Amino acid sequence: MIRPFSDGFALSLGVGIAVLLSANLPAATARKKSSKPAPISQAARDAAAARVSSYLEASSTMGFDQPQAMVPIFERLARLASGEAPAPVHILHFGDSHTAADEWTGGMRYFLQQKFGNGGSGYSLAGHPFAGYRRFGTHHGATTGWAADGLRGGEGDGYFGLGGVSIYTRRAGQSVFIEADCSQVGVYYLQMPGGGQLELFDNDQLVKQFSTDGDIQAAMLPYRTSPGQHHLKLLTLQNRPVRLLGWSTDRDSGITYESLGINGAEASIMFRWKDTMVASYLQQRDPALIVLAYGSNEASDPNWTGESYQAMFSALLKRLRADCPAATILVLGPTDRMIRTRAGVVPVQGIDRIIEAQRLACAENGCAFWNAKARMGGTGSIRDWMIAGLGQGDYVHFTAPGYDRLAEVLFGDIMRLYDQFLKVRTPVSTPISDGQSSQSN
Repeated sequence: MIRPFSDGFALSLGVGIAVLLSANLPAATARKKSSKPAPISQAARDAAAARVSSYLEASSTMGFDQPQAMVPIFERLARLASGEAPAPVHILHFGDSHTAADEWTGGMRYFLQQKFGNGGSGYSLAGHPFAGYRRFGTHHGATTGWAADGLRGGEGDGYFGLGGVSIYTRRAGQSVFIEADCSQVGVYYLQMPGGGQLELFDNDQLVKQFSTDGDIQAAMLPYRTSPGQHHLKLLTLQNRPVRLLGWSTDRDSGITYESLGINGAEASIMFRWKDTMVASYLQQRDPALIVLAYGSNEASDPNWTGESYQAMFSALLKRLRADCPAATILVLGPTDRMIRTRAGVVPVQGIDRIIEAQRLACAENGCAFWNAKARMGGTGSIRDWMIAGLGQGDYVHFTAPGYDRLAEVLFGDIMRLYDQFLKVRTPVSTPISDGQSSQSN
């Protein structure tokens, strides 16, 4: 079931934030006075909520850098909405912990599926590869005999699949499952020498038995079933190695918004994934839009200069473009971030350097760029989001209502561009009579 949203995305939510630190009280002072954080008054929350609203209103005309880069995804959406091309339109969203929580991405999924139809949950990781992993709209899990590889450090051989994470076992009788509303299923696994056999069950009925043995390569088992809710399970049959990468659970039409986040990840992690495998799976998924949402972790990483990060990020965009040339690429810059020091809570200075490097890389490669930090209010605005109950006390992450609000803002900005596209597209697609010409402004 889709995660419910708060009515009107109200900003003055008090649930669960009475224990957050007062934004105006230095950490050292707070420790001296009491071991418990000072509560935030309703008046302070209301005032902060008003400031957040004013930030969003003031930045509402900022829009995108390279908005013309969004035209291909808009064309796919228009064809989907008109019924001209009803097949599912896939959106892949890669990122760090802001993505892994599936709060922001869950909001985008909700809004897009409300407007263009529910295409299913799309691609998700197999089992439960790390603490906190979740995908709204599905239920999933695994037995205890699996181990995960890849993740934040990217350790391993790089055969991690689309999400940068694999799970593996050498034991018979181990299983993973997913529950989802779908009619088309894909089982993503690594084919490798000596690989074991698997059974696929659909609502407790055995439907497939297959081997993962063979020359090493990216593999996917397709399976079509009846529309509706399904409990899908994979079971290992031998004490031989099996490595699983993920599932895809799609419906026959609509939008999928696929969250592929790893806690603590930086954009450069994608270079540790085997490119031949990523390219193969990207081509199978045929995404209309690839979203990259990195930068919060890089901002405090001393190994990056503006120049080195721009070069890396540009190379990443080029690789994705080569792997999936038909896809639109949208980069979401990092949100505002602050850090506690002995001098109090101060902005993380590296954020602006990363934002500028991403912006320049997008300009170089013809990709759309959305400046999340500027859109939410700029330097220091995360303090007001936190006081208003929209940000967490670490001055990095957001609460569920905060991620909902970010999704509302991003979706609104995209749809304004989409509406402008439709105004231009309509006369262009109108048939032209003999002897007449068409001109659009």
